Amino acid sequence: MKTGVTINDVERVDLPRLPDARGNLSFVEELKHIPFRIETAYWVNDVPGGEGIDGYSAKDSSELIISISGNFDVVVSDGYEEAWFSLNRSYSGLYIPKMIWRRLENFSTNSLAFILSSSGDVDKDYTRDFEEFLAIKDCEKG
Repeated sequence: MKTGVTINDVERVDLPRLPDARGNLSFVEELKHIPFRIETAYWVNDVPGGEGIDGYSAKDSSELIISISGNFDVVVSDGYEEAWFSLNRSYSGLYIPKMIWRRLENFSTNSLAFILSSSGDVDKDYTRDFEEFLAIKDCEKG
């Protein structure tokens, strides 16, 4: 039986986009466009074309993942179901709440993944072992 956070809690977030003949401007505001305060911003770049990064889950924090440049896929799992999202617009992000497994894969050459996190110490908050993630999810049911 599913309890807690599921892949149904993962959602696309359309960010403001101000078009102009000289270029577009997009932005994100904490607690307005996303349901959390931003503690850390980081990015993933120089991933070889067609490659990805290993999966992980944040135990206590939420994230917004944006493709600033290029495109890549985000595969999410709640331990029961899996869903796939393609990110390729700098004005559209993917909101991922805590305890959702995610993998970033199939990066196009020169892609830039920009991640906003509600955690001040993302390394400490992450689990990078899928079996550990499943065990933590199982404890949530209790």
